[in-house]
Amino acid sequence: MKLFTLPARSYGWGVAFASRKGENLMNQKRRWALPAIIALVLSVLAGPAVSAAPAVDERLGVPIVVYGADLTADQKAGVKSSLKVEEEAEVEEITVSGQDLGKYIQGSNPRARMYSSAKITVTEPGSGLVIQIVTPDNITQVTSDMYANAMLTAGIEDADVDVAAPKPVTGHSALAGIYKAYEASGGTLDTERTDVANDELSVATELAEKSGVDEQKVTELLTELKQQIAEQNPATKEDVERIVSEQLDKLQIELSPEDRQLLIDLMDRIRQLDIDFGQWSDQLGQFAQEFNDKYGDKIRETVNDEGFWQKVKDFFNNLIDSVRSLFS
Repeated sequence: MKLFTLPARSYGWGVAFASRKGENLMNQKRRWALPAIIALVLSVLAGPAVSAAPAVDERLGVPIVVYGADLTADQKAGVKSSLKVEEEAEVEEITVSGQDLGKYIQGSNPRARMYSSAKITVTEPGSGLVIQIVTPDNITQVTSDMYANAMLTAGIEDADVDVAAPKPVTGHSALAGIYKAYEASGGTLDTERTDVANDELSVATELAEKSGVDEQKVTELLTELKQQIAEQNPATKEDVERIVSEQLDKLQIELSPEDRQLLIDLMDRIRQLDIDFGQWSDQLGQFAQEFNDKYGDKIRETVNDEGFWQKVKDFFNNLIDSVRSLFS
């Protein structure tokens, strides 16, 4: 048996060969390591992958997009973009007019100009209401929380709603569009409840605009009042007046006699609605909790947490050092 041996004088070449081979291997590692790290960082920053073709929910139905009847072609295109209609797998598109306003809101003007538009997606039972005003500069009086409160009064409990307008409007007419879209999705609404809900929205915006009460404070007040109406089930208007006075004192809100009477009249209408007040109380309690979470101190504490931001900074500093070490 013959053995292959490497001559002694070849050792230097062999070492050099091994060295170059090691360098080549290291270079190869560097070449694939850097793209891998970059890909990892991009995947972390980008978040979970999103399917390019969103699926149609065959159980709950497609989103309903309702456009104000007085939109021009250019305005409609702008609203469509704001509502991200093109990103949906499929939608149903309808129009809301002044005639629809008269259907849902008693005493409204059928010749009213309709610009506010909305996209409504019915969601799983128990998921609650998620309202987003996607053109906040153009909805000048109604807040997302005011919409949610009014929709709950009207009987809409589980939906995602986006509201948009092509130019500054108060935002009141969007509620009629939301009602029409909700019914187009298969829901049913009591016109008495929708009328009271619109009355509630008008009172809310009037208190915020004319009485100088903060918008969030108005929402908190209305939510607390409705929850007390649901829990106490007052039998008379005098009972309602007592509840209103108690909540105003509790929240330290001072109103003129006229504005106080507006609240009393509104809550008296609400107590007479045909509502399952037990279930409504639970829903209002959930809404109140979400409202408190939204405007609580948690977000501010996170933003001001220097330790949190130091961890973010350290992560990227360590990442940069790791990349540099590949070439050192």
